[in-house]
Amino acid sequence: MSNKNIQAIEDNLLTAVSIHGIPKKSYNLINRMKYFHVPGVSIAVINNTNIEWARGYGVLETNGNTQVSPDTLFQAASISKPVSAMLVLRLAEQGKLDLDIDANKYLSSWQIPENEHTEKNKVTLRGILSHTAGLTVHGFQGYGFDDEVPSLLQILNGETPANSAPIQVDVAPGSMFRYSGGGYTIMQQILENISDKAFEELLQTEVLDKLNMHSSTFEQPLPMQLREKAATGHVGAGVPIKGKWHTYPEKAAAGLWTTPTDLAEFAIEIMKSYDNRSNKILSASMADSMLTAVQEDYGLGLAVKKLGHNIIRFGHSGGNEGFRSYLAAYTGNGKGAVVMTNSDNGDHLMMEIVRSISNVYEWSDFLPIEKQVAQVNPNIYSQYEGKYQHPDYPDFVVQVEREGPHLLIESIQGAFRWELYPESETRYFFVESEAIVEFQKNNAGIFDALILLSMSLKKVA
Repeated sequence: MSNKNIQAIEDNLLTAVSIHGIPKKSYNLINRMKYFHVPGVSIAVINNTNIEWARGYGVLETNGNTQVSPDTLFQAASISKPVSAMLVLRLAEQGKLDLDIDANKYLSSWQIPENEHTEKNKVTLRGILSHTAGLTVHGFQGYGFDDEVPSLLQILNGETPANSAPIQVDVAPGSMFRYSGGGYTIMQQILENISDKAFEELLQTEVLDKLNMHSSTFEQPLPMQLREKAATGHVGAGVPIKGKWHTYPEKAAAGLWTTPTDLAEFAIEIMKSYDNRSNKILSASMADSMLTAVQEDYGLGLAVKKLGHNIIRFGHSGGNEGFRSYLAAYTGNGKGAVVMTNSDNGDHLMMEIVRSISNVYEWSDFLPIEKQVAQVNPNIYSQYEGKYQHPDYPDFVVQVEREGPHLLIESIQGAFRWELYPESETRYFFVESEAIVEFQKNNAGIFDALILLSMSLKKVA
């Protein structure tokens, strides 16, 4: 372990964007944790196909004394998906599943509803794994400590007490990429039907134990004996979730509790399988299939991007209520990292950490994007001032304000207040994110809307 490398990463976090002509700013990790209201962070770094170091920062819960360590459990959220996908691919290699036949053939307790979209092409496991099966339900909210937790069948049907819609096909399978946690929930039902075992038991014996992921579990709710090791989720400006975390019965999609060290072991096994140096779970051929894009840079359970000869970046992000995490790793060069946080505000922080790791360990990507600031008369800013609200999610509100020659955007939830820099008179960026803000006029020529993260927000005040 290189303490010099660790120190360099801790002291040189990098924002998403740098401004042409201005020296790149770097930040200290602990200071950025305070800035983003993130109580706890855990990191594992992979180098030369080994875990070079793992370290925890901060605390399990705001105002608490228990320090985050490499053994602290976090919710992996959607990083559950590639771990679940690995089991499906293993069973396919064993001849117990066919990735390309009608998935309904494996479902005995429930069936994917047939309709006009499934007449020509059926839902398959390959489509589910690659998010190309035409299935609905993007993600899940989880269930609070005093909520009734639905059964898997109630979730599939969207029946009370489930808080998500029924999972169904509403576009032709194979016609497009559309992220679907609902699809992975169907996959969970398939695995239980063909094995007559609980999903978490299957994953434990067939994947987690084989990869020495001894701090990981798909059990939901989290067993009592593990709760002292678990980080509390936080929302807003560092407010602990009531009951500490949500329960996710949608285990294949969002149910994994784990550590960065365990997820690094998972990533290393994929690297080694791809190079035919280890086949604990998958052959080299199946690892190659897992890392081959089906549509829109997504393979079978993982986001993938070919960067050069024998170099494929693979990974996944995760976001449950109160938790954010990220895994990135590479075939060919044996590098990678996992960052886990116990806050909804962890997104920007974890990517600043990843950029710092990329810089220190000389990865080929994740470096800041350089942008040029356009010359704009700041008098136009007064036309943009106001509160903007998402029409379907009224709690999603941002405030835009002019402060002298500067234009600022702030989350009403009270977490951040960032300066907007002009690319043009109506198009703006901020250095903390790759997101773009674009102001729009109505038919009367008045600015009354903005686009942020592909969402249209309407001015309400």
